[in-house]
Amino acid sequence: MKAKDTFKWAPVVYHLPYDSPQEDAFTETAMNNVGRISLSGVQPKFSLIMDENGVLRYTKKHEQGTYMMKLAPTAYFRNLQDFAANEHLTMSIASYVFSIETAECAMGFFRDGHPAYITKRFDISPDGSKYAQEDLASVAGVTKATGGDDYKYANLSYEECGQLIAHHVKAAPVELLRFFQIILFNFLFLNNDAHLKNFSLINRGGEYRLAPAYDLMNTSLHLSNYNNIFALNKGLFKEGMDLSDTRWITRDDFIDFGKRMGLPEKLIIKNIEQMTTQEEKVRWFSEHSFLSEKLKNTYWKDYHFRCSMLR
Repeated sequence: MKAKDTFKWAPVVYHLPYDSPQEDAFTETAMNNVGRISLSGVQPKFSLIMDENGVLRYTKKHEQGTYMMKLAPTAYFRNLQDFAANEHLTMSIASYVFSIETAECAMGFFRDGHPAYITKRFDISPDGSKYAQEDLASVAGVTKATGGDDYKYANLSYEECGQLIAHHVKAAPVELLRFFQIILFNFLFLNNDAHLKNFSLINRGGEYRLAPAYDLMNTSLHLSNYNNIFALNKGLFKEGMDLSDTRWITRDDFIDFGKRMGLPEKLIIKNIEQMTTQEEKVRWFSEHSFLSEKLKNTYWKDYHFRCSMLR
């Protein structure tokens, strides 16, 4: 059966009853809201809360936001109008096609028609308190002071990230498989911004586990020079990798990566097979996404090409 026969994807869409900050030169309410959430990235971020009528609004002073809204950067990148749709599509594919646990997300559209990416905060409990959470940069003790300006990218490999997870998480085998799946997914979907602060450990039930995946997108659609295969300079392995322009990542690289984290080879191969044979579904999701028409085909072809590298 075709993907369109088996998938009933109904993306959540919020209609925001106010103009986008880009159009109103960042209203005082919006400007006061910037910076309340300490998250990495170049996209402007705003804290939101849902009122009793189901309307998402900016949080006020002393309110705990339960949603986050991300807008496109204002410069330096290509296809700015597709930022929200790109992240929404990639997060949806991770969740619906590959069953990767992700932060809940939705598309938002302002009154003036501009798009926004909206995600529900998974670090806030039902009573409004915050769960204990640390990104892998913090877990590793790597900061700008200790690791330089590029500390998020330059100090660890994904293998070493796996070692951190194994050391701090009780159910390590389960979480390491989830971590492997996310790294493989990021490779297949050209997410070149999967740095140390885009992975977190969270304590929501008395012990730490890998947090739901977040900040997933095909970054090649927005970068003028897309040269890096992996976000981390050392790539998959603690000794580093030859990641020159002619480097061809192979299935053996990911098999080795998984085995170094203690995963059984049969399980590794099964996951590689499952994640590199979903072209029809990925194409369907792309065609039914909010991406502009010119990028829908590019998005699917990028995944198709990366799959071919691992066959």
